[in-house]
Amino acid sequence: MRITVLTVPDCPNAPVIQERITAALVGRSATMDLVEVTDETEAARWGMTGSPTVLLDGVDPFAAPGAPPSVSCRLYRSRDGSVEGSPTVDDLRQAMKEAAMPTRKAPPADVLDPVGRAGRGRLAPVERGLRAAQQAILRHFATTGSAPGLAVLEPVAAPFRRAARDVLAELAAEDFLTLDETGAIRAAYPFSAVPTAHRVSVAGGADVWSMCAIDALGIPAMLGTDVVISSADPVTGTPVTVTVTGGRMEWKPQSAVVFVGRRSGPGPAAEVCCDTLNFFTDAANARAWAAQHPDVTGEVVHHAQAEQLGTRVFGPLLGETPAVRPCDC
Repeated sequence: MRITVLTVPDCPNAPVIQERITAALVGRSATMDLVEVTDETEAARWGMTGSPTVLLDGVDPFAAPGAPPSVSCRLYRSRDGSVEGSPTVDDLRQAMKEAAMPTRKAPPADVLDPVGRAGRGRLAPVERGLRAAQQAILRHFATTGSAPGLAVLEPVAAPFRRAARDVLAELAAEDFLTLDETGAIRAAYPFSAVPTAHRVSVAGGADVWSMCAIDALGIPAMLGTDVVISSADPVTGTPVTVTVTGGRMEWKPQSAVVFVGRRSGPGPAAEVCCDTLNFFTDAANARAWAAQHPDVTGEVVHHAQAEQLGTRVFGPLLGETPAVRPCDC
């Protein structure tokens, strides 16, 4: 569990609430962050309705409906009716217990690998020119922002004595990419040839669209370069930005999370899960979106885990350039 304590500078109840949280944890594993908020704009971004505010995995368990963002002092009414400047240890303990309870059915084992082909990964096989074509397509996207046409790919397929159209069809059949009704590339994970909710500006390259939030987070690892990811919370439309510099990711707002989900049933990632992997400004919005989509199973993941997913799936894609081994047939 990640616990975030939001306070104004020099809040007299900041040390009180930290002591009570420590007492309420009683051996429970958790990470606690103290964030100082200085104005109402920042308070709105964090979901702070007074100092101190406690977030459990991004959710305020003591939130009052309709309470506006505020940097004023906050009062808490305990179960015995008393009013204090911090929740009691018992109230905190109960809130932690409820936050840890599952509110959705358990996700399938592969829910945290929704774009990784059930553990098989996104790196196409070397055989039959599949990997050579995949890497040529990804590099073309990264440098131009668009999908290559057949004329660009024919020289890549030729050493393998294959037509580019046949190589693309095989890549599509194995869900390394998707094609439109004309046979043109519509998406080559992590890139999309058509606009999506996730825009990625590549340093020294092009502005590209990614298929989902995890795809966007995987692009800097795949290309080994800095990027700026621009997206928005599907619930509120509030911008979410991830700036990657030297491998380090800075999230704005800091409370932003990713919901990783999928729909049941077979199908390519583009249909089953890509539109269910989104950035949200906080865990509360992610859970609200999930509640509105009962056909989607998944969970909220925070910065480190989301970054690791993107790196694990897409980091290897351009790391190996296969030697050309023409077919002898």
